[in-house]
Amino acid sequence: MARRTTLKPPLKPGAPKPEQIASVLEQEIRSGVLAFGDRLQSENELVQRFAVSRNTLRKGLEELNNRGLITTKVGIGSFVTFNGQMIHDVMGWSKALADVGAETETRVLRIEMTRDPALAERLTLEDDTFIAVDRLRLLAKEQKPISIERSRVPFLPELEDVPLRGLRSGSLTQTLRAAGLVPDHGEEWADIEMLSQADAELLGCAAASAFLRTRRLTCEANGRPIEYVTSLLNPAYFALHLEF
Repeated sequence: MARRTTLKPPLKPGAPKPEQIASVLEQEIRSGVLAFGDRLQSENELVQRFAVSRNTLRKGLEELNNRGLITTKVGIGSFVTFNGQMIHDVMGWSKALADVGAETETRVLRIEMTRDPALAERLTLEDDTFIAVDRLRLLAKEQKPISIERSRVPFLPELEDVPLRGLRSGSLTQTLRAAGLVPDHGEEWADIEMLSQADAELLGCAAASAFLRTRRLTCEANGRPIEYVTSLLNPAYFALHLEF
């Protein structure tokens, strides 16, 4: 957000700092100090302004985003669209689709420990143990499947109870954040996959149907991988949008 403000309100003890940061910026937006479409100061400037860590600042901006007052986008990139509307899945697919008015529900196909030496080698991990979370997403009213998402989360002690207890509020994103795993950066690939017989049956399509496939790697600030997810998206609803 580009306009700089001279306001430097102190962060008083009490409420968590991320919430205080979000409230200060919300006040500036609602009061007109920051106009609609303005850019925030850079991350470095905001870290200095509020005298907090980058992680704390990002949680504050995430809270502001949850309040519907800002959108975040990093650099040049491609973005998935749903029915022509761009979606941002940093906070998870459920929230991203809800934000564009799509009523969906998710069925968990499996949550279990698995080993994947090839993926561990690709991510340069010594341990090839992952938590596998496979989900089928459907349009709620029509009960029509629109995607399959297969997440692989490197195993950490903080997550050892996930296969037994399930996901926090049904959300893998919330589960990871509750364990202190905060996304910082990543990369994503997109191509086409012809559906296998098993996937075609799950998605209610003919075998060998062409689906959009995205593969996304999300990492912490220190570069440690958090999640590798492969999504098969029905091209009747999903597409890619490139901004430059």
